[in-house]
Amino acid sequence: MVIPDSGATSSAATSSGDGNRNIIVTGFMGTGKTTVGRRLAELTGRRFVDMDDVIIERGGMTIPEIFAQKGEAGFRALEAQVCRELAAQNGLVIATGGGALVNAENRAVMQAAGLLVCLSATPDALWSRLESEAAGRPMLANGDWRGLLEKRRAAYDEITHQVDTTGKTPDEVAQEIIELWHQTEST
Repeated sequence: MVIPDSGATSSAATSSGDGNRNIIVTGFMGTGKTTVGRRLAELTGRRFVDMDDVIIERGGMTIPEIFAQKGEAGFRALEAQVCRELAAQNGLVIATGGGALVNAENRAVMQAAGLLVCLSATPDALWSRLESEAAGRPMLANGDWRGLLEKRRAAYDEITHQVDTTGKTPDEVAQEIIELWHQTEST
């Protein structure tokens, strides 16, 4: 499977200061990565790519099935490959999986590929968003999402640009990221 590249170009073909760099949205599950990413793509006229969707297509099964058959290590290997392939393109809005950039190498690859923004939310806001989705999220299987958040916090804190989504609409968050994008592209 080829990573969707309609409307995107290879990073070798464009310079990083031309406004065509990727916008990458990451953060813990339930922070709004996919929803905000889709809205960003609409507002900027870019193609939206959800890494989890690419992994599902590439793996030929759902994420819970990949975890069940290949384990977390197999899933993370596929995720790292997709991360590198997406980072090699430009002009995309990319929503990563919640654990994709916990790996320092993946984080560095995406940081170099464009504007990397980590979304966050308060624990209460996260729970209200996650409580009905546990069945489709393998990392919630044991029910200790707060422990998982704490384990990932240091990696998330390594990301320069942080946006709290608590109490904000997807449009508000998207506009905040667009402002960051304009600021970073003009420097």
